[in-house]
Amino acid sequence: MKQTLKNIFFLGVKELRGLGRDYMLIALIIYAFTLGIYVTGSSTSDTISKAAIAIVDEDKSQISQRIFDAFFPPMFLPAQEISLEDIDPAMDEGKYTFVLVIPSEFQKDLLAGRQPEIQLNVDATRMSQAFTGSGYIQQIISREIRNFKNNSSTPQPLVNTVIRKRYNANLTQSWFKSVMQLVNNITMLAIILTGAALIRERENGTLEHLLVMPVSPFEIMFSKIWSMLLVVLISSIISLTLVIMQLLHVPVNGSISLFAVGVVLHLFAVTSLGIFLACVAQNMPQLGMLMILVLLPMQMLSGGSTPLESMPEWVQNIMLAAPTTHFVEFCQAILFRGAGIKVVYKPFIMLFAIGTILFSLSLIRFRKSVAQ
Repeated sequence: MKQTLKNIFFLGVKELRGLGRDYMLIALIIYAFTLGIYVTGSSTSDTISKAAIAIVDEDKSQISQRIFDAFFPPMFLPAQEISLEDIDPAMDEGKYTFVLVIPSEFQKDLLAGRQPEIQLNVDATRMSQAFTGSGYIQQIISREIRNFKNNSSTPQPLVNTVIRKRYNANLTQSWFKSVMQLVNNITMLAIILTGAALIRERENGTLEHLLVMPVSPFEIMFSKIWSMLLVVLISSIISLTLVIMQLLHVPVNGSISLFAVGVVLHLFAVTSLGIFLACVAQNMPQLGMLMILVLLPMQMLSGGSTPLESMPEWVQNIMLAAPTTHFVEFCQAILFRGAGIKVVYKPFIMLFAIGTILFSLSLIRFRKSVAQ
């Protein structure tokens, strides 16, 4: 037993040294856990932000002025007043995403109980802002008209619904996007590093050298798992504390230590999966193709992009066998909601069970590959 642990340790150190000489993989690790997460977290979100809007006010009334003053940062840039003749040239030049036209006698028609129309011109080439912003503008106009009329023509609701947004009061998407990018990068890098470690041994011919040494396939495989697991674990903790918490100012409500324990369980599962894929593939291009077939469905259906409950029931049942599903579950619970071990012990147990199964299957496949 002592000799086995010694062999696993020194073989793992050999893997770390081999990784240190692979500058492309080192560059990928640094990018994935620094710039890759920062760009994703700080990029323009799906919500509208600083949209350019102009207003043609032909009414010059109290309600038109209220509508004019209702558009302000951060959702919109301060509204600019233009003339009717300036609409087409301004939109052709791309100066405004939205141009609102308030007709004459708008307030008079409104108070008389008629239904006057307001024209909204939208630059649909700015797809995300055009779709989201149109809905926001309609809500803002309806709110100002309702306040102007002081609710005299609309009945009071029977129930007043008070909305409380927990864990992210301002619905800041960078908080969610940066953490989910970290989750995806942890899975991706774990599979790439372990798979590349095994394929590198095969391509360099050093795997045959290991086979003539007094080491078992279990020791060879486990040394690759623990060494790559250690690299991804340290990188993910540094990325969480420095990039996400310090640079992007994302509040982490839970225990980082508990998160690290969960990451170890997840890495045990996905590094075993990386070994299995490397045994099936013959070279790095084939490993990349297998990763596309395996990794993308796992990440898209794990609940990180779309809630698992919104998927068909048969998809939910299948995804319970994927380690990423339980990884996303406890990451969101710990980092967003501040959950403790009493809440996340079930995904921890599931990850350990899935990891054990994947490790056993990978070991069987690795022994067959070595025998061939």
